[in-house]
Amino acid sequence: MDICKVKSLYNLEETLAKPLLETAEYPWEVLPKIGAYILELGAALSEEEYEKRGENVWVAKSARVAPTAFINGPAIIGKNAEVRHCAFIRGNALVGEGAVVGNSTELKNVILFNKVQVPHYNYVGDSILGYKAHMGAGSITSNVKSDKMLVVVKDGRGNRIETGLKKFGAMIGDEVEVGCGSILNPGTVIGPHTNIYPLSSVREVVPANSIYKKQGEVAEKY
Repeated sequence: MDICKVKSLYNLEETLAKPLLETAEYPWEVLPKIGAYILELGAALSEEEYEKRGENVWVAKSARVAPTAFINGPAIIGKNAEVRHCAFIRGNALVGEGAVVGNSTELKNVILFNKVQVPHYNYVGDSILGYKAHMGAGSITSNVKSDKMLVVVKDGRGNRIETGLKKFGAMIGDEVEVGCGSILNPGTVIGPHTNIYPLSSVREVVPANSIYKKQGEVAEKY
């Protein structure tokens, strides 16, 4: 399924995770490697541009972090990023330049490309969000199946990829808009420039340049 490949979903020039993602055919292959990569990258960051706060947390000097936010390492907060009131970053989080992590938003084992916005009451776990992706208020990634089985990526046409992962949220392409209150179920892959209607329950693969209205009803953008 070419739609699910790194090269189909993301502009790698818009993330510090480019060297890591270039090692993978499918983006979820790097999920178990995010923490180690952040430790390696953080140690090499410019001390003129980044400061180390606590254990294995690097924050760009141009970033704005609310005093009520909690950041557990390993984590990197990129240049001009904003981490708002009561954000909870649990670790293994690479937050891109100009990204917004909103009030009461929780991150865990994620890569947020530059300009990503998860601004209001979002949970994003074991996921990768592409350049300028935006999650509406209350939308979340569900990263563990209810039966606790390993996640399989499916395209709805009989094609499937065994990931070997128990925890896998969503792979969201560049400039995707996720409507308020939506749930992205484990193994969801959304192609670039796609819109998800509010209050959607999304599963499987959603093509690029489309509008997801509900399961089985996906329109092509014109």
